[in-house]
Amino acid sequence: QLVESGGGLVQPGGSLRLSCVASGDTIGRYCMGWFRQIPDKEREGVAGIESDGRPSYADSVKGRFTISRDNAKNTLYLQMNSLKPEDTAVYYCMRALVDWGQGTQVTVS
Repeated sequence: QLVESGGGLVQPGGSLRLSCVASGDTIGRYCMGWFRQIPDKEREGVAGIESDGRPSYADSVKGRFTISRDNAKNTLYLQMNSLKPEDTAVYYCMRALVDWGQGTQVTVS
């Protein structure tokens, strides 16, 4: 099970940090990631982190978002800085493209 938190309403230029607490296997064993979705659009990948720690980012968030994880807490994070209105979406945590969280709303306005 994956449970996200940290979403909310923020002004453009602001910051938020999303958290995803995982139950079960340690997240360090898997590729983990964050996706986002807006109504009537496909879910898109935002950031991922491999089991060896290598991060990857969508071009639209490079330099603004940072993905990280704390294996001891079994928690995945997404630090989002310099937020833009186009970042508004429901953000989902993912484990190995198999498990998904329920999503957390981020609104930049």
